[in-house]
Amino acid sequence: MVGPNGQGKTNLLEALGWLATLGSFRGAAPDVLIRDGAPRAVLRAEGDRAGRAIQLEAELPRVGRHRVQLNRQKLTKARDLLGVVRVSVFTPDDLALVKEGPSGRRAFLDTTLVALDPRLDAVVREVDRVLRQRNALLRQLGGRLKPDAEVTLDVWDAKLADAGEALARARLDLVAQLGPLVSERYASLASAATPVALGYHPSWLETGLAASLAAGRAADVARGVSQIGPHRDDLAVDLAGTAARSHASQGEQRSLALALKLAAHRLVTERVGVPPLLLLDDVFSELDPKRRAALIELLPGTQSLLTSADRLPEGSHPDLVYRVDDGRIEAASMGTRW
Repeated sequence: MVGPNGQGKTNLLEALGWLATLGSFRGAAPDVLIRDGAPRAVLRAEGDRAGRAIQLEAELPRVGRHRVQLNRQKLTKARDLLGVVRVSVFTPDDLALVKEGPSGRRAFLDTTLVALDPRLDAVVREVDRVLRQRNALLRQLGGRLKPDAEVTLDVWDAKLADAGEALARARLDLVAQLGPLVSERYASLASAATPVALGYHPSWLETGLAASLAAGRAADVARGVSQIGPHRDDLAVDLAGTAARSHASQGEQRSLALALKLAAHRLVTERVGVPPLLLLDDVFSELDPKRRAALIELLPGTQSLLTSADRLPEGSHPDLVYRVDDGRIEAASMGTRW
């Protein structure tokens, strides 16, 4: 899809991503997704998964809860949609995956885990739920732990230890599988066989989360926040033996971020047997010609939707090209420049 900026290309990809995950890949709130002046947004899509027809319909009202149907059957739980349609999303923001803080890398790991095994969504959600409850209790304490609150904190610590260690074990396994795939894809993107290493080493893993929470309880109470657990962990990305976040060039960081995303897409395809729908939102504009060409070569030969504010990159051979102009979509010529 081609067209000037601000015409609706990202909106279309975001709509597809929302139907697959019930969330915006930009992190936008539901009311932001509704056109100005409209009472609701309505999304409909039809597809095919392993020979089975899929129809997804969603209504996002400005007030109230959204409603979703899968093959005309109402979804009562969001997790019932997990794994039905998988998407891999590349956006310009993803190119900062290596450069920015650890929260984006944690989200990358957890999103990939759920794509590989939808059952892990319950683990991710449980960690988030327990942390919210534990932090709320710590804030209420005002720096002083009373006996009745200590009993409640013991309960939350036990729940966090169980869910947190399960999540950490899943992350460890994922990082081990991603490592070789990332190295291969980085070598292709950067045209250099520079060693790439991924590491996930929670400080609390050796002693166990329960023991670490107990040892850090006084500090947590004093500060009113949980300072130990999977929510504070990071995915280390090293290039040639040094931390890529602080020592790699901007071009190297971008290549590493793309390598991470491409590796995750490949791993999900291999493990699940069905390639995710690939959504690339104007990623090529952030890359130099050499990396554009390398990325085109690395793209899997499966269904992909690509947007560009300029002509499509050299070497791309799309089956269909559409122009998006002021929210309208029409057939376009691949050679047209906007």
